[in-house]
Amino acid sequence: MQIQKWKRRKRVFWHESFAVQWNDAKIFTAHCPCDDLWCMIEGMIASNEELIHELRSLGYLKTDRLAEAFIAADRKFFVPEAMSEHAYLNEPLPIGEGQTISQPLVVAMMLEFLDIKAGEKILEIGTGSGWQTALCALVAYDERTSGSNGGWDVVSIERIATLHTAATAAIRAWNKGLSERIVFLQGDGARGDAEHMPYDKIISGASAADDIPQAWKDQLKIGGRIVAPVKNSIVVLDKTGKNDFLKRDFLGYSFVPLVIGK
Repeated sequence: MQIQKWKRRKRVFWHESFAVQWNDAKIFTAHCPCDDLWCMIEGMIASNEELIHELRSLGYLKTDRLAEAFIAADRKFFVPEAMSEHAYLNEPLPIGEGQTISQPLVVAMMLEFLDIKAGEKILEIGTGSGWQTALCALVAYDERTSGSNGGWDVVSIERIATLHTAATAAIRAWNKGLSERIVFLQGDGARGDAEHMPYDKIISGASAADDIPQAWKDQLKIGGRIVAPVKNSIVVLDKTGKNDFLKRDFLGYSFVPLVIGK
């Protein structure tokens, strides 16, 4: 069998009769007789330190405060036990219920876009595994103002009850003190959460079909920012007035769909 090689590659990993190319966000493979993706990628990234170095070197993880959060919130604490040996793979991994823990480079990029400041109030749509929730809480926490936010930094909403329960338990097991700074809700994230509004920043891990939901825009402070996928784009939306927004689009990404009204 002829082995395919690619031009403009960053790294190529060989395994007998197939090749794997790591090129930013994609893995491309030639045919593997065993048809097992994990045999192709085993050994690529073996530790949290290596993952963070990879995200830094690729330019997705830039700020020191966010990098420190990635160090503290080790991804291995938020993946299912059956996937633990692949925790540091720079790829999405299944967490059950047809959902995934997002690709680390996408998480890093979206959180860099979000630009959380210490002391800000964050709304997260889609708790999922709880990993991004933990990262948001770490970056938002400010011991100087820890009593001024009503005792919380992040409100996180998960539609699927089993994931809501699992993520809540995972974060509490990882860092009980920080978990007390998070409001965990189970319900329709498309509606946001008016009880704790307004928010400084809003982030979603699920893709809206046409536009960012109006509820999120209404619950955002003037001067605040939303980072959320819409179709196959990541949208960065800055609120400049009561009904005024500045929008930027970054194309070429894939997310689970935002489910509305269930």
